[in-house]
Amino acid sequence: MIVTSSVRAPLLATALLAARAAAADAPAVTHYVLDPARSSLEFNFLQAGAHNKGRFRTLQVSLDFSSDNLAASRLDVTIETNSVDTGDQERDDTLRSADLLAVAKFPQAHFAAAKIERTAAGYDAIGKLTIRGVTRDAHLPFTFKAASENGAPAGYMSGKTSLRRLDYGVGQGDWKATDQVGNDVGVSFALRLAAH
Repeated sequence: MIVTSSVRAPLLATALLAARAAAADAPAVTHYVLDPARSSLEFNFLQAGAHNKGRFRTLQVSLDFSSDNLAASRLDVTIETNSVDTGDQERDDTLRSADLLAVAKFPQAHFAAAKIERTAAGYDAIGKLTIRGVTRDAHLPFTFKAASENGAPAGYMSGKTSLRRLDYGVGQGDWKATDQVGNDVGVSFALRLAAH
């Protein structure tokens, strides 16, 4: 069968209207923002054969989410790299230096995910992670538990992942070596989110 342009145009219009109707019928997503006082973003690493951990004290999180409308769900996280805290001032100053996080030049790290998929364990945010000006594809597995506080929607988002610091240039000069500081960095987070 040959579909002429006079037939194709109505077919396209019908498909477009059907898509719009389906989008209109989809459940609305809830917009969540971070409750920083009840949230944490931590990391762990191997230094001189010993396990160490730290945290970033300042971050912003924006989550548009509905478990029934993942197509419209989005995640955006911005981390202030200067807020790194390992409990050791000398080590923190070294982490902030030009050879590692270079916070003077790159004051923020950023993760943006425009796609969220359901997994057997919860969800996977698929997007781009930027550290030290280097952007790479990244996956962020997480669980989400809806809640209510004072009659308003709230949520708890948690998960863990890992990355290689040298993939993002976190380690210049002598810090490129991995015999003293490991390349693998574990990341874990527990975020309290409030509907906004």
